[in-house]
Amino acid sequence: MLTGQNIKKHKGFQGQKGIIIPRKILNYQIEKNEIINTLYITDIGFYPKARFHYRERLNGSEQNILICCVEGKGEITIQKVIYCLNPGEFVVIPAKLGHKYVSDENNPWSIYWVHFKGNIGRCIIDLVNNKMLGYKGLLHDVEKMVLQFEEIYSQLENGYSSDNLTYTNMCFWHFITTCIYKTQRNFDNSTFSKDSIDLAIEFLKNNTNKLLSLQDISNEVNLSASHFSFLFRKKTGFAPIEYFNHLKVQKACQYLLFTESRIKEISFELGITDQYYFSRLFKKLIGVSAVEYRKKRRE
Repeated sequence: MLTGQNIKKHKGFQGQKGIIIPRKILNYQIEKNEIINTLYITDIGFYPKARFHYRERLNGSEQNILICCVEGKGEITIQKVIYCLNPGEFVVIPAKLGHKYVSDENNPWSIYWVHFKGNIGRCIIDLVNNKMLGYKGLLHDVEKMVLQFEEIYSQLENGYSSDNLTYTNMCFWHFITTCIYKTQRNFDNSTFSKDSIDLAIEFLKNNTNKLLSLQDISNEVNLSASHFSFLFRKKTGFAPIEYFNHLKVQKACQYLLFTESRIKEISFELGITDQYYFSRLFKKLIGVSAVEYRKKRRE
């Protein structure tokens, strides 16, 4: 049934993933960036076979929401209008508009979702509403949509450098265009050559469970620590260790959202033996404590 009654509170879905951009990054690197601040991602993720997935926001969300269904089904209610969401369909939910959604218990949906803001956000919502005569539309090319999502997501996993944020949010224009419009052009999922900094970031991503020094990282790409640090800051806008901490906190957010691990356990998973140092680092970047973050996101 899709009534939302007796829905069990989910503790995560196997294979799920999600990234929530820290508020500090939104405030200082996106909202002040005139290239992308008219339309930008705040949260992004994928929930596969999300049985018992249920959310109700009486006063709506602070962000606009895009939900794309690729498998299973569910229902989304927006101001008492019910949209049945099936594979190959999407729904947009305007910011600050009361809504609820629930996955079908017997055939749970698999959904790609994005929360987004910006002055153009409401215009896009209105475009969908006018074009589709409602907030639901048809995904004309699911494979292309998924490839674009993975491109955006994997790039955000590399951290929050100015280049990454600009690139991913410019890609989001293409992503949301693919959802709304039908096109005959093939999507080129070509890969790009990686320089020393790209390789270093990949190394950091794969070692968030360790404590690494600047020397450890520069040795990995065969550069002197000073030269590497200069090149890294030039490309990303951050010192290497600061960037590494961003990746650790990003991983911490995922543990807080998708596991029941205690704060101390999460700290150890990130190679930080001092729980209190981890707590200070988390609050400095995210703006709230790890405990508050988990509680707020699960309300």
